[in-house]
Amino acid sequence: MVPLRDNNPIKITPYVNYTLIAINILVFLYEISLSPPELERFFRTFAIVPRELTASLSSGDMSQIVPQLLTLVTSQFLHGGFLHLGGNMLFLWVFGNNIEEQLGRVKYLIFYLTCGILAGLAQWFFSTQSNVPALGASGAIAGVLGAYIIRFPKARILTLIPLGYFLHTVRIPAIFFLGWWFVQQAFYGVASLQAPSDVGAEGGGVAYWAHAGGFVFGAILGPLFGLLSSRGRDS
Repeated sequence: MVPLRDNNPIKITPYVNYTLIAINILVFLYEISLSPPELERFFRTFAIVPRELTASLSSGDMSQIVPQLLTLVTSQFLHGGFLHLGGNMLFLWVFGNNIEEQLGRVKYLIFYLTCGILAGLAQWFFSTQSNVPALGASGAIAGVLGAYIIRFPKARILTLIPLGYFLHTVRIPAIFFLGWWFVQQAFYGVASLQAPSDVGAEGGGVAYWAHAGGFVFGAILGPLFGLLSSRGRDS
């Protein structure tokens, strides 16, 4: 199931959202130019490695803590493959434009990065001793989705559904489309606590707690940033 677009017109050009998409693509182009050993070092330097973050926080050494905390931001612009990047950028393009219009450019950028940071911390909290780098824009984008379901619960998302050899399009209300997405992330996150080798960041490479956490934080922070009192029209 792939979201194509929503039916809420954009009243301002979402320059911040387009810039975020462009930065993610440029960073990924740099990633694919690296050799496998170089890429491994790159990820371990700029992605969140929970075990290293835990060790730095435990040490109390600010020279270690600050670089590790910075990975909560830098990790948001890293991706592990074309599908990872493509899926994230599709969701960011579909849903981020409207949220930027509602919040305004500066607030939207702060909101986006904050959701990504909190989502990264959520994933770290449930996997403090993991040595697997956590990376991707998914947590920040989940925050955008959380804000979207609060602001545009009735917006209908044009969705592709495969039926055999054919693709069928339906319009699904955002509250159901995104609500079901959140339930899936929360379910797999809970499952990963019982079977980390089979489900979750350790086994499947998916940071489900970052997704679920980012969604919740986005739903909470959106109204605090003025989402519900913004100038955009209701859906």
